[in-house]
Amino acid sequence: MLTREDVIAAENRIAGHVRRTPMLRGGTTSEPVWFKCEFLQHTGVFKARGAFNRMLAARERGELDPTVGVVAASGGNAGLAFAYAAGVLGVPAIVFVPETAPTVKVQRLRDYGADVRQVGSEFAEANDAAIAWVEAHGALFCHPYDQLEIAAGGGTIAQEVLEDEPSIDTIVVAVGGGGLFAGITAAAASRARVVAAEPFAIPTLHEAIAARRPVDVSVSGVAADSLGARRVGEIAFEIASRVPPRSVLVTDEAIVAARAQLWAEYRIPAEYGAATALAAISSGAYIPEPGERIAVVVCGANTDPRTLDAQVSVSR
Repeated sequence: MLTREDVIAAENRIAGHVRRTPMLRGGTTSEPVWFKCEFLQHTGVFKARGAFNRMLAARERGELDPTVGVVAASGGNAGLAFAYAAGVLGVPAIVFVPETAPTVKVQRLRDYGADVRQVGSEFAEANDAAIAWVEAHGALFCHPYDQLEIAAGGGTIAQEVLEDEPSIDTIVVAVGGGGLFAGITAAAASRARVVAAEPFAIPTLHEAIAARRPVDVSVSGVAADSLGARRVGEIAFEIASRVPPRSVLVTDEAIVAARAQLWAEYRIPAEYGAATALAAISSGAYIPEPGERIAVVVCGANTDPRTLDAQVSVSR
């Protein structure tokens, strides 16, 4: 069971290894919105927090063997974070990715020092290969989202939000596998409500709540590269059952518009997954009460900058 105490322990553990990202005030004078600028984190995404927490906690317990290091499966943001954290801590990292992983992401993983192994055509096959490697060689396995230390690391974002702006009523966060959502919900419980925003095309948490258990969903749409888990993690489902969020779905069109708005109005280069949180507000999927003070987590910026000016901003 993930608790606020786990998040506080993570906050203390990763201090000095991650950036305390700023809060940017936006919106209007009468209806302000604060953006938690996690796109400024190491590797351009929040996942560095969980990566460091997982590895540092394992090292404290004597579970991080510096000769074999860590193993993960991810061709995206999580893999970059694990590779970066392993490099900083001086341990080897093997990252299994599908053979279909974009060449640019594979190269970035190698630039961070990871040994990249390409296996299968989708994440599930790469993940199976990573687990088999761990069983054979004893490396530390790092899951992209469904490990307590990974989720607790993400939850440190909510700690910073509520320390910097204690009057925040609501934190809006995008959900894929649910690790970030789980950590933020644990940290904010009894202090701020959480709005969980997902694309209609990948409603992992929404469908799990309806089914009362994690279920597989189809994966498609503009945010699939970062929110493309087939099902929400067990940790996220457990905390959603214990501390129910406001779960909302948004269209791909709303996500594209929110991403364009972030760039046009604030020069925030959000990836589509990160823009999903703002889309919940800008599309009207979640309508704040008068005077409600909203923090939107902009969780990543690993996007093609050439596409930012190609979109037309739309107003709220």
